[in-house]
Amino acid sequence: MTDVLGKGEMTLPMVLAGPVLRHISSDELTFWLVTSRPSKFELSLYGEAGQCFESQSLEASQQEVQVGEHCFIQLIHYSPSKPLEQNVLIQYQLRVNGDEITKLIPSLCYHDQDKPGFMIKSRVDNILHGSCRKPHHASEDGLLAADQVLSTAHLDTSGRPALMIFSGDQIYADDVAGPTLVAIHQIIKKLGLFDERIDNELVPDSQTLIAHADTYYGRKKLLPNCQFTSFNIKGEQPIFSSDSAENHLISLSEMLAMYLLVWSPSCWQLVDCELGLARIPKEHQDTYLSQFKTLKEFVLGLTKVQRLMAHLPVYMIFDDHDVTDDWNLTRAWEEAIYSNPLGRRVIGNSLIAYWLCQGWGNQPNRFEELQNDVSLYFGQNGFSQQDELVDRILDWNKWHYSLATSPKILVLDTRTQRWRSESKANKPSGLMDWEALIEMQQELINEPEVILVSPAPVFGVKLIEVIQKIFTFVGRPLMVDAENWMAHPGSANVMLNIFRHKKTPPNFIILSGDVHYSFVYQIKIRFRKHGPQILQVTTSGIKNNFPAKLLNCFDTLNRVLFSSASPLNLLTQRRRMSVRWRKPETRCKSVLYNQSGIGQLILDEEFEKTKALVISRERTTEFK
Repeated sequence: MTDVLGKGEMTLPMVLAGPVLRHISSDELTFWLVTSRPSKFELSLYGEAGQCFESQSLEASQQEVQVGEHCFIQLIHYSPSKPLEQNVLIQYQLRVNGDEITKLIPSLCYHDQDKPGFMIKSRVDNILHGSCRKPHHASEDGLLAADQVLSTAHLDTSGRPALMIFSGDQIYADDVAGPTLVAIHQIIKKLGLFDERIDNELVPDSQTLIAHADTYYGRKKLLPNCQFTSFNIKGEQPIFSSDSAENHLISLSEMLAMYLLVWSPSCWQLVDCELGLARIPKEHQDTYLSQFKTLKEFVLGLTKVQRLMAHLPVYMIFDDHDVTDDWNLTRAWEEAIYSNPLGRRVIGNSLIAYWLCQGWGNQPNRFEELQNDVSLYFGQNGFSQQDELVDRILDWNKWHYSLATSPKILVLDTRTQRWRSESKANKPSGLMDWEALIEMQQELINEPEVILVSPAPVFGVKLIEVIQKIFTFVGRPLMVDAENWMAHPGSANVMLNIFRHKKTPPNFIILSGDVHYSFVYQIKIRFRKHGPQILQVTTSGIKNNFPAKLLNCFDTLNRVLFSSASPLNLLTQRRRMSVRWRKPETRCKSVLYNQSGIGQLILDEEFEKTKALVISRERTTEFK
């Protein structure tokens, strides 16, 4: 490549994406990467003094999933011969077909190291976290701030983050920039990503989809409609309700290519987005060029993002944009989309890509049943039995997981186990059903402290929840994304009762995102001396913001209408909870903080002194 975003031809690199360090413990190491050729791996581990204490072939620990002629997803789950030491830097060297990963990717190490490394901390006392990373958003990529944090502290046992948690919207499958979709299609061609039959009248297969006149900025014409009825509004409406669905991803290869492009600098070297301008409708060419300019900045930072994710264990959970906006928001939405063959295929493809690129690495053992059957669905002859795999992945109920860390971490699936409204199909569903909530409670009981990861805030901004309730009443919940924990009486009451339960951990931290702004609440149960202390830290987005003027208006009205002395609090479902705001250290009175970046949580033995920060490359803001 002679310029960012690609010009000219080049040989395919051996490593297309990664390595990404996933779940680690003293007994497990997990890596994800993508190669352009079938690969064999060797792993060497090095102690603090630089001595190699373990060197093994990974053939028995590796699973290779072929998704294209020149594209192989590599899933490595390795058990060391003896437990790894905690609280020390352990360096590693991966060899790919005999070549050292640091030779293949010279930029992978921090400036004073010759190999990447990780640290297994005995206590998870320092966490980076965030959600909502949209490549073509004008704000800076918060993962660059995360890399800056680790660059400073990667040798510091006390100051080094233990892990990083992405709480949703790692990709935007429903909101794709035109240049990104052009790059996706060029990657599909360069890597020979497999075609698929879609069996739709307009797009019977993935090649027809790419060649279609409406494939760029016109996909709303290709996506299905359905007969909806809501509050005197009748007629055909799109099933996919995203406002930005003009480039919505559809095929599995498009989804997989998207993951390569959000994490990999080398894949952008293979494309030339300027060549794609000829196929862009004239009325969208200005938008295309504007998005192209923003994406250049995003791509320039990916080398540091790749470095960050090779050094720090990363845990992930989906939210709606990883699949599509309003995913499973109401029972009516579900009935419409899953009864439509194309709608069902799109959701299924998104989840297959999530499984292979995100879900598997959180807790590999939870996916053994699926992993054992990979050869049924993927191979050198392309995707096979795809409808069967879609059915299977839509029925999968093990996306949530917990980590046996100190403190224990529970990561919630708030998308596929919904508590559906029985009274009205158009009412918002509860984010988790009764069975899932009870299972969560069993994980909590008698723990001294817990970190709960919920993609959406459990305790939201009251004014915004009231607005969502009004739109729900008039039958338009999709218009305002009316999905919050308090929107469904059943799930809200069960969750609040769990907090009030006498065996609930006395120290309770909730990490959340989703909303494109940040805020911190300290919550206690009213009228109880020894109830749990709850700290909710909402950080969003990594690369996204809320409209500034609108958020300032919401912030002011919320502080006035729902102050601690306001009688309006008695009308809310959490009236038995005392909620105190921690304010960001800014010059204004705002409670809601509108700055893209990465969140950092620093635990303290005195719960009240636990720090919550939002870090961008320009500033660090603490909530006090």
